[in-house]
Order: sequence, then structure tokens, then C-alpha cells
Amino acid sequence: MSRGFVKEGDQEEIPLIPPRAPLPPGVANYVTREGYDALLREKEELESEKRNLPPGNEGERRRAALFIDGKLKLLLQRIASARILDVQNQSKEVVRFGAVVDFLDGKKNMRFQIVGVDEADIKQGKVAFTAPIARALIGNKEGEILDFVRGGRTQKLKILKITYPE
Repeated sequence: MSRGFVKEGDQEEIPLIPPRAPLPPGVANYVTREGYDALLREKEELESEKRNLPPGNEGERRRAALFIDGKLKLLLQRIASARILDVQNQSKEVVRFGAVVDFLDGKKNMRFQIVGVDEADIKQGKVAFTAPIARALIGNKEGEILDFVRGGRTQKLKILKITYPE
């Protein structure tokens, strides 16, 4: 049937699905084992949420299901493209993906773990490997001092310690 014969109130709005954390084009979707497991848990939670939608207004239920389906579609794309990097098989001497890095930023001690874009959470001390500070730290060793440009100013970062989670 033509959309011209549908009452305006009967037209459903397509739900706006928030995008996932950006991953630059052509960049592999690296994740830690923990990050991959978190993606799988998120999938289970969304599927459970969809199964347990409350009965009632059918239009509301359909919109909620469409929203969950949209989030699932984006999540499944991320899961399919995920490449788990085993941090135990890398050199422990150099900052690489998965490393926990203690460093001096000016006079302030900082600590970050370098993780995948979906795992990044600054409150937990996790930064995406695509973040400028992570890119500056990667490839350097303990004791090295490097230049990091932030806000148009060059700052010195000194790597104090590199560890890898067990």
C-alpha cells in the first residue's frame, strides 16, 4: 500500500541507534580477551532484554525491539571483526597493545592500559589503541622520554613501568 494512504499517526519512527566507538577505516578491530568476552556478554544482555520486553502497548514493544535489533546489528559487526591479541605472546620490554603503562606526564603520574576501542573507559584507566596518547606510547620502552603534542603544546612523557596483565 502506498504511504499516501497511511494516517500520519500510524507512521512509526525509526529509532535512532547510537553508534559504537569509532574505529578508523582500514584499522583492525583489536581486542583483549577480556574485551571480547565483554562484547559477548553485551550480546547476551541485549538478547535477554529483547526476550523480556514487557507486554503491553504493541507499538512501544515494536519500537523497543527495533532499537535492540539495531544495537545488536552494530554489536555483531564488531564481534565478527574482532581480532583478539594475546598479550602474553608479545615483547614485555616495549609498550604494545594490552600493556599497562605507568608514565610521568609533566609532574603527574599516570597509568593506562591500552585496549580496543570498545573496551576503552577512561574512568577505569583504559584507553583505545587509536587514542593519540596510546599511539605516542606504543613502541617505546621503560625509561624513554617522548614528546606528546596535546592542545598545540608539546609535553614530555617519561615511561616509568610497563606491565602486561596475566
